[in-house]
Amino acid sequence: MTTRPPFTATVLTMFPEAFPGPLGVSLIGTAWREKGLWALQTLDIRDFSEDKRGFLDDTPAGGGPGAVLKADVVARALDSIPGSSRPLLYMSARGRPLTQARVKEWAKADGITVLCGRFEGVDQRVLDARGFEEVAVGDAVLAGGEAAAMVVIEACVRLIPGVLGAADSLSSESFEDGLLEHPQYTRPRTFEGQTIPDVLLSGDHKKVARWRQQQREETTKARRPDLWAAHLDKTQAGHDLAKSQVKSDKARGE
Repeated sequence: MTTRPPFTATVLTMFPEAFPGPLGVSLIGTAWREKGLWALQTLDIRDFSEDKRGFLDDTPAGGGPGAVLKADVVARALDSIPGSSRPLLYMSARGRPLTQARVKEWAKADGITVLCGRFEGVDQRVLDARGFEEVAVGDAVLAGGEAAAMVVIEACVRLIPGVLGAADSLSSESFEDGLLEHPQYTRPRTFEGQTIPDVLLSGDHKKVARWRQQQREETTKARRPDLWAAHLDKTQAGHDLAKSQVKSDKARGE
């Protein structure tokens, strides 16, 4: 019986010293250093420059400010990773938004390879030739891709069985069913004049569940109208499908 190797995150970066950063602390760090549930590798892009001065960037074709990471340097760095069929991710402000659905798909693989850009970005030809997915962690521009890479890696790693402990704690989190998470409370019962909602102290699990669902809906509607609209569409589609099934059953005399 063969044992599947741990989920491995390989990072191509100009600044390997930035890692592990927050990936090395708390439950994520324990799962890496002590439990071996996942692995982290960093690859210094600078090591793959063939320039005597170690340059790995050049001026943008067509003119303009800044510099662009060279396609051949990035390609050599990536090709040095043996036999990897993992998702290739390039952290980019112009990429498709990071979503929980995408994270769940990447977490099913044996790992991910993440390219951290700098300067004005990376030569598009290597992104196209190697099949990188461009990923944005928000509508903001960062100085480099390292912080964004840590966000993606943590989002994937926390889904690995055993990393966070209680698997059922993941089911009610934000985005798992299209809604944001409900607010959380704990002791003390009163804090600066604010009290824990009575329903949470009632001991009535059904009432608590209804309250939390209501809070999730209200929060999503107020903060993320895009998610709320998608939730309504999905709910309506489910109702339409159920009605159609009932009509079909009646037509067959069932």
